[in-house]
Amino acid sequence: MSWITLFLMGTDLFVVSPLLPFISKEFVLSPALAGWMVTVFAVTYALSAPFFGWISDKKGRRKFVTFGLLLFVLANILTAYAPSFLLLIVSRILVGFSAASITPTIYAIIGDIAPPSRRGTWLSIVISGHLTALWAGAPFGTLLEHFFGWRSVFVVLAILGAILSAINFKTWASIPNKSKTKITRQGNSSRILGSVSVTAIWAISMYSLYVYLGSALYSENHFSSSKIAEAVIFYGVGAVLGSLLSGKLTDHFGETKISKVTLILLTFILICLGIFFSYGELVYVFLFLWALVGYAGFTSYQARLAMEYPLKRGIAMAWNNTALYIGITIGSMIGGFVISNGGFHLLPFVSSAAVFISFLISLQKTKKSKKASAF
Repeated sequence: MSWITLFLMGTDLFVVSPLLPFISKEFVLSPALAGWMVTVFAVTYALSAPFFGWISDKKGRRKFVTFGLLLFVLANILTAYAPSFLLLIVSRILVGFSAASITPTIYAIIGDIAPPSRRGTWLSIVISGHLTALWAGAPFGTLLEHFFGWRSVFVVLAILGAILSAINFKTWASIPNKSKTKITRQGNSSRILGSVSVTAIWAISMYSLYVYLGSALYSENHFSSSKIAEAVIFYGVGAVLGSLLSGKLTDHFGETKISKVTLILLTFILICLGIFFSYGELVYVFLFLWALVGYAGFTSYQARLAMEYPLKRGIAMAWNNTALYIGITIGSMIGGFVISNGGFHLLPFVSSAAVFISFLISLQKTKKSKKASAF
């Protein structure tokens, strides 16, 4: 159920981008102005997720997943029937609130109910639902637009959201309001913010490059639209497999070790991607490896946070998702600056440097944790 719910959330997020040309045409907008549909969603999510995480820790998770899905239904109905672009923007703000209520809360629920020895695997399966939307949900939405128009996509999303709201309400009826796990580490806000800074810099490294991937493949490799689509599929499949593989490795070797190893591997893979990017179809291999290792690291780090903050999983997961969206926003800005001033060929190396910084912060965090444990 969690997998399907996050697949729906991911589809709603990823499907907007390929629909923007059709929305722009209907409302007679420039692509940049239509892109605000994505921006307001991301900003709303980043600002509101910590609040929902904090309150779910105190009031119980079930009601906020259900509330989020009902709001998701209303927001997508408004998107589907919005007569003006202003109401379209309002609807995407509401979707941002709904996703902020649902996604980190689902992660926290899984962290609460999963056996400690299986927490990595459980989280990896749930996260793979969100990532599967990247290469399966969004293309399906685009196909739906081809036959029935872009508004039909959001009608279908609303219908599915309504069904899932009832199922989730029943599914999570038996979970406790608060985790009963014995606390192993002080979960104060400053320490949580320090922890999620690793995710923020990881997101900068991933999305400063990914946002401009299609443009780069077109300009540097002269790929057709079909080849660009193939490249994205390689990336998407790598992301899903990386998330699933990470769960098994995390349960076997531990959250801390896998999160650090994947960060250092990602540093070298991005360097190789920069060197071999213009080597035709060989880039598919490095796109696959980039996503495989990158999202394995993200999944293992989610499990690490769930382990380190057992009594504040809701707020920790929420801040981690806020850090993710902040990193995506900053990464897109850095990517645009690098491309404008130095060209795309520099971007993989800049991303590699960002990952290495994230790795160094992760090491410092581990040292502080060991000192606290010894004390």
